[in-house]
Amino acid sequence: MKDPLDQHCHEINRCNQRGGRMLSIVDLLEAGTFSADLAAYCLAAISRGASFMVGALPGGAGKTTVMGALLNFVPPGVQLYAADSLPTIEWAAKFNRKRSCYICHEIGTGHYFGYLWGQPLRAYFDLMRSGHILATNLHAESLEDAHRQICDENQVPLVLFRKMNLVLFIEFAGGWHGRRVISQLWESDGLQEHQLLYDGDKLRLRESRLVSVEAMTAAHALLQLVLDAGVRDIRSVRQLLLKPIEWPSSSAASQNAAS
Repeated sequence: MKDPLDQHCHEINRCNQRGGRMLSIVDLLEAGTFSADLAAYCLAAISRGASFMVGALPGGAGKTTVMGALLNFVPPGVQLYAADSLPTIEWAAKFNRKRSCYICHEIGTGHYFGYLWGQPLRAYFDLMRSGHILATNLHAESLEDAHRQICDENQVPLVLFRKMNLVLFIEFAGGWHGRRVISQLWESDGLQEHQLLYDGDKLRLRESRLVSVEAMTAAHALLQLVLDAGVRDIRSVRQLLLKPIEWPSSSAASQNAAS
């Protein structure tokens, strides 16, 4: 039986479309793709079970790279699986009672590994009703465009679209040859409509329904531990992120949002 850490890294590496090693959050922090606050927020949210989606309009913008780095944040004990076909998804819905993270390599019509559209995509989103975490990306430059593709073209119910807790968008700062940056982050608590928490400037943490100030502090400390260790490959980063840490209770997020 494959070691859980080996299996975790194997599934992230299966997303690799361009060769070389998959980049970690350390690489993306150094490249300026993420700010420290944005990375800590994503760690705090995803490590507690948030589903997420990464969007960008042009190919080569780094959607898969960002998705792969964020997959390192899933909670300990949550296994990664590729949602590569309708039979795989149907099996997960019927038989997998352990919370897992299912990866759609891209929301799209191409006949490529892990691409989902139509009925397979609807079944994929439905996995969240069973408590599974989803991670995916798509060619979209705005929340409206993502909603159009997923809800209008694929008829995914709005209630499931809102369960995609984090929606991040990438753009090129300074034109096509500039650096890739997260330009927007939208958040939903799974019930209410998505709200814009980050627009390339400052993270509006006080408006978050998922992440409290206390959780952000804990996430910053864990990321600093990773940075201080001087590692950057996904395996080494994941090992450090698995270190025990006392996260604030989930009720802290709602208390923070009400303040």
